[in-house]
Amino acid sequence: MFKRILIANRGEIAVRIIRACREMGIETVAVVSEADRDSLHAYMADRVVCIGGPASADSYLNVRNIMSAAVLNNVDAIHPGFGFLSENAEFVEICQRCSIKFIGPDGDSIRLLGDKAIAKQTMKENCVPTIPGSDGEVATAEKARELCEEIGYPVLIKASAGGGGRGIRLVNAPEELEEAFETASKEALDYFGNGGVYIEKYLTDTRHIEFQILADEHGHVVHLGERDCSMQRRKQKMIEETPSVALTPDLRAEMGAAAVRAAKAVGYKNTGTVEFLLDKDGHYYFMEMNTRIQVEHPVTEMVTGLDLIKQQIRIAEGQPLGFSQKDVVIRGHSIECRINAENPSKGFMPCGGTIGQLCVPGGNGVRFDSHLYQGYKLPMYYDSMIGKLIVWANTRDEAIAKMKSALMELIIDGVETNIYYLYDLLRSAEFKSGQYDTGTIERLMQEN
Repeated sequence: MFKRILIANRGEIAVRIIRACREMGIETVAVVSEADRDSLHAYMADRVVCIGGPASADSYLNVRNIMSAAVLNNVDAIHPGFGFLSENAEFVEICQRCSIKFIGPDGDSIRLLGDKAIAKQTMKENCVPTIPGSDGEVATAEKARELCEEIGYPVLIKASAGGGGRGIRLVNAPEELEEAFETASKEALDYFGNGGVYIEKYLTDTRHIEFQILADEHGHVVHLGERDCSMQRRKQKMIEETPSVALTPDLRAEMGAAAVRAAKAVGYKNTGTVEFLLDKDGHYYFMEMNTRIQVEHPVTEMVTGLDLIKQQIRIAEGQPLGFSQKDVVIRGHSIECRINAENPSKGFMPCGGTIGQLCVPGGNGVRFDSHLYQGYKLPMYYDSMIGKLIVWANTRDEAIAKMKSALMELIIDGVETNIYYLYDLLRSAEFKSGQYDTGTIERLMQEN
């Protein structure tokens, strides 16, 4: 059993992990940048270590300083949260060499699934449906042109090591191909240190459906149902819900089984998310597998009653899951809205400031995961997400009504936020009816 865990992250996910550790009787070590000395997770942890300057490269991505903090504080394990080092295979292997448990999958799984081209081939070999496209990376624009003529336009050029919408270019016609290929490759190299790209057929009117996986170190794998993450702006998720209105019981069971098969194919352990694209005819295709806890994990917690952070820790300790697929029961409906410090009227420009009045909604089935407090000076060095508002209710209509009410209660003075924009999305005919896809927000923006 772990006695002390270092959290190699910041913000609301660091707070979330500390809370789970407290309930499990585990001590925590927080690492902070110079900009985060007054952060909430620094106040909550049992120990705090400043690991560098405000820039992520000097602190939350500084492996040497993080490992020094871990060794000096005699920790048993490191929880990476999401982002930063959470999907860095080399970091996992450094932890192993220092006899510190990484709370997540092993380096081999991260490396395999982090290369989207290899991951796609692995899924094809294990009968998990994949999007038509290249078998592995495409080396040149000329090779790309030959493939595109074969599968037809439009196509997506995607970074093999990509994520978060980076290194992706849509190509609608042959004359756009060469420039898009070079631009995607350069962006992939700049962001991920790997300029490799692969090509997929671009599917229109699709939904982004992901399945939450739990896999222990004894060969047991279960899924915890799906999350519909189709309400996106520029490939960044804004609203997530479960269950998805787009899935029938039979399709849900089939996709869930495919997700479990995908995890077993790579010997996966700990939490993970298998992401699919679902077309309007009910055909689904493997897109990628995220090897970490997801931002939107709370909606799954709300409908299953399981604490996914605690599950991660228990799996990393070597404990078996203790339940099987038939024991997983989905109850009610849950929705999450991502609260960002940004100005929608100015192109969603991120903003900073000092938090003044802070009024957090409450009541049955309402949860606000955040690292904000009154007087907190929000640094501008990191992601603009400052909180997640989550609701649960018996039905989808009730959950929508509860979320609208909660958004109107939420007051965050001192910074611009997207609260009213999210409220308008919930009021849209597309969301209310459940007839939305990954292009809905862009279409609504064009109409307005």
